[in-house]
Amino acid sequence: MRRFPIPDGPAKDLDSFYLTLRSEPLSTPEELTRFYRPELLKVRGEDTVAVLSRKLQESFGTIPFQAFVMGHPGVGKSTEIWRLTDRVKAQQVAVRISVADELNPSSFKVFDVLLLMLVSLVERAKELEALPFGGKVPADLVADIMNWVQPPQVKTTETLGGHVLGEVGAGVKEGSLWAKLLGILASVKGQIKYAAERKAETLEYSLQRLSTLVGLCNRLIDACSRALEEKSGKEWLLIVEDLDKKVISPQALRELFLDYGGVFSSLRVSIIFTIPVWLAYSPEAEKLPFDKNMIHDAPLFDRLHAPFEVGRSAVRSVLEARVEPGLFEKGQMTRLIVASGGNLRDLFTMVQEASYAAVLRNPPSKTIEAEDATKAINKMRWDYRMRLGQSPFDAEQIPYPIKAERLVAIYNGQLNRDVPDPAIYSLLRARAVQEFNGKGWYGVHPLVVDILKDQEHLPADAPGGTE
Repeated sequence: MRRFPIPDGPAKDLDSFYLTLRSEPLSTPEELTRFYRPELLKVRGEDTVAVLSRKLQESFGTIPFQAFVMGHPGVGKSTEIWRLTDRVKAQQVAVRISVADELNPSSFKVFDVLLLMLVSLVERAKELEALPFGGKVPADLVADIMNWVQPPQVKTTETLGGHVLGEVGAGVKEGSLWAKLLGILASVKGQIKYAAERKAETLEYSLQRLSTLVGLCNRLIDACSRALEEKSGKEWLLIVEDLDKKVISPQALRELFLDYGGVFSSLRVSIIFTIPVWLAYSPEAEKLPFDKNMIHDAPLFDRLHAPFEVGRSAVRSVLEARVEPGLFEKGQMTRLIVASGGNLRDLFTMVQEASYAAVLRNPPSKTIEAEDATKAINKMRWDYRMRLGQSPFDAEQIPYPIKAERLVAIYNGQLNRDVPDPAIYSLLRARAVQEFNGKGWYGVHPLVVDILKDQEHLPADAPGGTE
């Protein structure tokens, strides 16, 4: 990923906003120092990273630690994962794996995820010069992996030590078994990334051999773990991310963790998966193989819809670390913060949009004024309105009147109605419903409160919206 230069401090003019309002996670100690604000932790209910790092430290040298992390898109999960890897770096080496980037999000299967984890681990071991077996990988392991990944009908092979191996190149030492293994895995990585339609018999054949693949994974994991321990005294930590991206269907996630969750719990390595909120609250959630750890939203209103100044101040501290508050006319920063619902990605997007509106006006403005903030808020509100409709990624299609009824019930604090159901899962996925403070209470996003008022589902003077 291309990285922009890090400014010395917050942007001092509207033309520099793009440098500090980037949506990618903070990923270096320097970025965390300049832009991360711990005030958010005080309003989220708990420091999830502190809890996870403690559990990882306690697991060191014993049983691998495996867990789920969840939170609404844009809440800052990726940055929190960077904090986690920094806190445990004395004991664990993190391998971060993006399923959305490295696999075909519309067609991946459980064995694709296993293979991606295996490839990523071996690639990282190579980077750290912590090659298993001292770089002399056993022929039978290479052969077994090749026999799993290469379809039986493929005939381009050679025989080595009585085992069938694919003719794949590039590696540590040309012609070595380790080079062959790297070549095989590189080929696999390309195949699973661009996999589209597969024949039913091919899928069935691969799933029938799933237990064999798990065994191969553990053999290579054990070898890589021994090599890393000998080199640095550390352990591996696999972090499988982006499973909460919209492009990944609920059906794929249910199959991955509800049908095959035991596959991952049998791996002999520490693993953290990031998953969507709705999956953790689905009726089948009790079947999920690992404990769930939530990164909550920052509340901007209390349960009675009165302004929650502590939450607003926390979000403001994040924004002021990136842009000078003097670039906003009075009250406009607060308007944008409230409209974000505390979601940092939405906040940065709206502030950037407002800056565009200001500089493109005739004559251009050097500050964000009311009309600029209004344009940005209106644009984001329309986006939220569209999310309330039918989504191809919802496991069950829910008519909007049912969603509106649920939203009003949540707004009115009717706790017997906020028990998760298919409508709530859809609203959580759309970020129309938020969860706060580690106490399991829901709130309606301020932009959605506006929509409900406009549709007369709520009184025109109902508090909790953007105005």
